[in-house]
Amino acid sequence: MERSPGEGPSPSPMDQPSAPSDPTDQPPAAHAKLDPGSGGQPAGPGAAGEALAVLTSFGRRLLVLIPVYLAGAVGLSVGFVLFGLALYLGWRRVRDEKERSLRAARQLLDDEEQLTAKTLYMSHRELPAWVSFPDVEKAEWLNKIVAQVWPFLGQYMEKLLAETVAPAVRGSNPHLQTFTFTRVELGEKPLRIIGVKVHPGQRKEQILLDLNISYVGDVQIDVEVKKYFCKAGVKGFDFLFLPQLHGVLRVILEPLIGDLPIVGAVSMELTRRPRDINWTGMTNLLDIPGLSSLSDTMIMDSIAAFLVLPNRLLVPLVPDLQDVAQLRSPLPRGIIRIHLLAARGLSSKDKYVKGLIEGKSDPYALVRLGTQTFCSRVIDEELNPQWGETYEVMVHEVPGQEIEVEVFDKDPDKDDFLGGQGQVHLRLEWLSLLSDAEKLEQVLQWNRGVSSRPEPPSAAILVVYLDRAQDLPLKKGNKEPNPMVQLSIQDVTQESKAVYSTNCPVWEEAFRFFLQDPQSQELDVQVKDDSRALTLGALTLPLARLLTAPELTLDQWFQLSSSGPNSRLYIKLVMRILYLDSSEICFPTVPGSPGAWDVDSESPQRGSSVDAPPRPCHTTPDSQFGTEHVLRIHVLEAQDLIAKDRFLGGLVKGKSDPYVKLKLAGRSFRSHVVREDLNPRWNEVFEVIVTSVPGQELEVEVFDKDLDKDDFLGRCKVSLTTVLNSGFLDEWLTLEDVPSGRLHLRLERLTPRPTAAELEEVLQVNSLIQTQKSVELAAALLSVYMERAEDLPLRKGTKPPNPYATLTVGDTSHKTKTVSQTSAPVWDESASFLIRKPHTESLELQVRGEGTGLLGSLSLPLSELLVADQLCLDRWFTLSSGQGQVLLRAQLGILVSQHSGVEAHSHSYSHSSSSLSEEPELWGGPPHITSSAPELRQRLTHVDSPLEAPAGPLGQVKLTVWYYSEERKLVSIVHGCRALRQNGRDPPDPYVSLLLLPDKNRGTKRKTSQKKRTLSPEFNERFEWELPLDEALRRKLDVSVKSNSSFMSRERELLGKVRGQDGRAEVRAGSCWYQDFKTASSE
Repeated sequence: MERSPGEGPSPSPMDQPSAPSDPTDQPPAAHAKLDPGSGGQPAGPGAAGEALAVLTSFGRRLLVLIPVYLAGAVGLSVGFVLFGLALYLGWRRVRDEKERSLRAARQLLDDEEQLTAKTLYMSHRELPAWVSFPDVEKAEWLNKIVAQVWPFLGQYMEKLLAETVAPAVRGSNPHLQTFTFTRVELGEKPLRIIGVKVHPGQRKEQILLDLNISYVGDVQIDVEVKKYFCKAGVKGFDFLFLPQLHGVLRVILEPLIGDLPIVGAVSMELTRRPRDINWTGMTNLLDIPGLSSLSDTMIMDSIAAFLVLPNRLLVPLVPDLQDVAQLRSPLPRGIIRIHLLAARGLSSKDKYVKGLIEGKSDPYALVRLGTQTFCSRVIDEELNPQWGETYEVMVHEVPGQEIEVEVFDKDPDKDDFLGGQGQVHLRLEWLSLLSDAEKLEQVLQWNRGVSSRPEPPSAAILVVYLDRAQDLPLKKGNKEPNPMVQLSIQDVTQESKAVYSTNCPVWEEAFRFFLQDPQSQELDVQVKDDSRALTLGALTLPLARLLTAPELTLDQWFQLSSSGPNSRLYIKLVMRILYLDSSEICFPTVPGSPGAWDVDSESPQRGSSVDAPPRPCHTTPDSQFGTEHVLRIHVLEAQDLIAKDRFLGGLVKGKSDPYVKLKLAGRSFRSHVVREDLNPRWNEVFEVIVTSVPGQELEVEVFDKDLDKDDFLGRCKVSLTTVLNSGFLDEWLTLEDVPSGRLHLRLERLTPRPTAAELEEVLQVNSLIQTQKSVELAAALLSVYMERAEDLPLRKGTKPPNPYATLTVGDTSHKTKTVSQTSAPVWDESASFLIRKPHTESLELQVRGEGTGLLGSLSLPLSELLVADQLCLDRWFTLSSGQGQVLLRAQLGILVSQHSGVEAHSHSYSHSSSSLSEEPELWGGPPHITSSAPELRQRLTHVDSPLEAPAGPLGQVKLTVWYYSEERKLVSIVHGCRALRQNGRDPPDPYVSLLLLPDKNRGTKRKTSQKKRTLSPEFNERFEWELPLDEALRRKLDVSVKSNSSFMSRERELLGKVRGQDGRAEVRAGSCWYQDFKTASSE
């Protein structure tokens, strides 16, 4: 089912935004459980089950105490009780280990892929390329068996060709009455089985095996036609288009029975007919007089008559197997009605006057599906022929079979193949098979309104399973006849094989007929001798009788007329009504009319061209696309870690140099090392893209950094499912496998939101919670679905490339799989990227070919996604090379933190003052600083607020200052400057210097990086001072903007300066403001 670009999967409970931290804002689900004593509703039907479980558990524990009571009653020593308890505990431990091992083995057998992904802490999409779970398995052991059986298989093939294929070839043409196989050798190179895929069939008693076979052998088959004193040899045949044998051989184990050997019969079939046969010896065989009508196709048709669907090679494994004919020729899955409408742009093959004059072609088409072949009429001298013909074919395997269409130019000598140029217009209809006659009238009425040639449309099919006959009359002289059967419906006649020298023949064959009107047609059955001159019996059966039979089926003996008194015939008749859903019925498009060749319609209807699949306008990703989350991991601190460092041979006990390692979703992170501290504080933040695959865990390990080998300080695990469901987790985790130690982690799930309204606030919040030791936090998540490409350039102008695509954002890349030899690859892959600056970053796409280099590239600025609907672009993009297009979906989601401790409001503030003490308060009341709360609460301002005052004559500096109570730090972020003064001819090279007065030493001095030649530098740098709150309130922040005056001089030019009277305004507000410079002089 297709989904519109804006649609997505309905959000699950874990995808919803997490609730605020205020307890009053918890969702109703948290209060849904009623207290039984509160007068609310009863607990529900589960209460009785819980009570029963409690009683059962209590009873079990009571039973455990009975042996203890009995031991005391008979006066046994306490040692007997302890001995019995030890035996019980030992038995229980052994049993638990066995059950755990058995449970793990059973889980591995049930789902190896899911267990592997769970063990590696990855989703299925994130597993490495070398970890694969193919549904086609290798079968080298089977190849060894085939190699040993190969000589004996040659003996069977010799018998099969002599007894089955040779009679079929002799009966196909009167000039081949002496056709025989004189030599059949399969050679020394056996068939190889590349892979085996096993899957259940349509019924319980059926198993299907698809064998991918490959054969390049030395088969030698000699045939002889004695009448013309000539011989010819054949060197193998090809199932596909290559000179070797490649393809899929389907082996069917059916029926499964309750007795040995469990499988009643083995059937083998080819879903495609052989295509080519290479003659050796006398290669010009077809030039022999009388054999001009013989072609390779006739030989292949003879072979396909018993190997290609709907025919099967059946090998019964048990005697008296029922329904052999139905096993050999099953009912079709459905009917395809093929409308061969027209062709256009065909090549011209006719030449006159030795090629000086170019004529046109006389095209006709061959339509083939398995053994069913149809030939259209010839359109003389036309390169855009219109046939308007309809054919009906039976389909037995879906998928598996293919419709083949070949167009030829009719010539007196040899027909020319019209391939490589042009298009064929087809319309295909799938007709379902109904086992009741309720809709027969509707089908007949529809067929009467449709004109079809060369045959009228069919309303039903009839499958006749010819089983056997009994007590047929003898020939003259009491000789046993050679009976065969002719079955006819109107002018369509089919014949069975002849069974020699018996009056109780067994045929076990199937025949199929298309019916135009089952209510008026009849089945005529003639049992004759193989000479066709003597009639052994006859049967005429009105097909209307089947319409009243259960499931349109008759399975019984029929008495023969014009035969012996006890002569009868056992056949099974199965009729199925051909039904096309009325909601899809529409009259065919006239070839050549507008829209008849339109393959780019937004809503393709039945009747559109199927010479190539319609080009999709949008991608069709699976339901899991775009459902990723971002897990933000705060590694805060640890306590009571064990000391691992020893000095002087262990006499002096030191401390540890701890650091933290994290593993999740196939990625690893590592914190910085804190020197000689058993209660370290890291305050680092890590981010990782995660999915909702159950069973994933965050592994955390703490180590002591040493010169040789790092010492283990403990580990802990956190279930990812718990974090994804709750949205937030802030806990002290006890370290395992060590005597002491605990670790403080804060985990937050960030769910992408398809709106850009909160992006500026997210960027500002990230700058506030950013720590010096961590990388820049992500503001958005980019999900890219790479579906396909088209019209890629060819190698050396003629050969298709082996294309793959590379997606890159920043320093993160994703490479798709390589598709072999195509200019229209289908990748069907997705990738996700963390985006830190959506305004400036871009998605870089390169399409390359193995061995050919760059085929095309694309640069997609993410700023285009910010203005797109739902932050999503889903369409075709033209590559920069000018040749080739790619279909992809780029979807951006803004990561809004609900637990950052920062409240964002749309307030702005700006003033032109020389001192910070004159700054008005952003809100009334006392300073909102709570040292016990984990969150830092403050109000933010928009950078581009229209209320900002214009810059003064010396320019402005933009700062954010606040006190982080949890970490006991004074934090300042220098965002940038604007409208600085230019003293000389060139712009200055500014940087910002911060000094925390009254101290003027290097311990409180901070300095940004230097920007080259600009009057509006952007810094976005963060600085911290570890100070108690009361001391921070007494400090004054001195801000200076300076520039290098010359290359050789150490003198610095002062561009502007701001000094606060005290730190209360900064600490209280934590505001983001522009401050005018008051003074500027040389220093």
